[in-house]
Amino acid sequence: MTGSGGARKYGAMRLDGAVALVTGASSGIGAATATALAGAGTSLLLSGRDEARLAEVAGRTGGVALRCDLAVPGGAADLAWQALTTAGGGIDILVNNAGLGWAGPVGEIPAAKVTELATVNLAAPIELTRLLVPGMIERGRGGVAFVSSIAGVTGVRGEAVYAATKAGLATFAESLGYELHGRGVGVSVIVPAVIDTPFFSRRGRPYGRARPAPVPAERVAAAIVSALEHGRPVVYVPRWMRIPAWLHGAAPGTFRALAARFGDPGY
Repeated sequence: MTGSGGARKYGAMRLDGAVALVTGASSGIGAATATALAGAGTSLLLSGRDEARLAEVAGRTGGVALRCDLAVPGGAADLAWQALTTAGGGIDILVNNAGLGWAGPVGEIPAAKVTELATVNLAAPIELTRLLVPGMIERGRGGVAFVSSIAGVTGVRGEAVYAATKAGLATFAESLGYELHGRGVGVSVIVPAVIDTPFFSRRGRPYGRARPAPVPAERVAAAIVSALEHGRPVVYVPRWMRIPAWLHGAAPGTFRALAARFGDPGY
């Protein structure tokens, strides 16, 4: 398996023939992204915790399933080694999608869970990027997509640790984009709001609001593909989430007042 994806212009990727590593690919956004990238002609390397589901996604998309656990020490480095060994010619696209959540008062989150969220949501994407991006720079082509969250932009009641990891991920991606400008490697941050995936049941508390309604994971996958193809640095899903993000930055006092009034611990 060798990569042949190339940049048409700065920040843009040709997906047909490129080799992509997608983390968290066994379900939700990751599985939908694998399907979308396969449809664009991309060769896939897929990682995820659920081996049975990952094998199904790999079989359906023609991808290669790579066994790893990003939560354990050395997990990200092991995944990078597997990916580079399997790809042979290098990785053209890295989709840092794997993520974990937890909901509840900050005093109730176990210390081990704090470490797990910080490792999977932030440290592992940084490590994968550190190990795989130099090859992209050397070849003069590549794309890295980070799946963040609106929680990392505005903060969310009852999800302080999760929100902090996603904010850190977005800031890392922005800084990386400045570093890689003009070097043929694009960096994109995808900012989903409420997405219809197993995330909420796995975090320990189901989504409990009528609005905003969850949107399909396929919409996020389409946003990731578009961001890679066209070199878009930041994409909100759905697009109207740019409004609260803008208000948070432009009028933080007003935003905090509205959040205090309408915020919901079940969000």
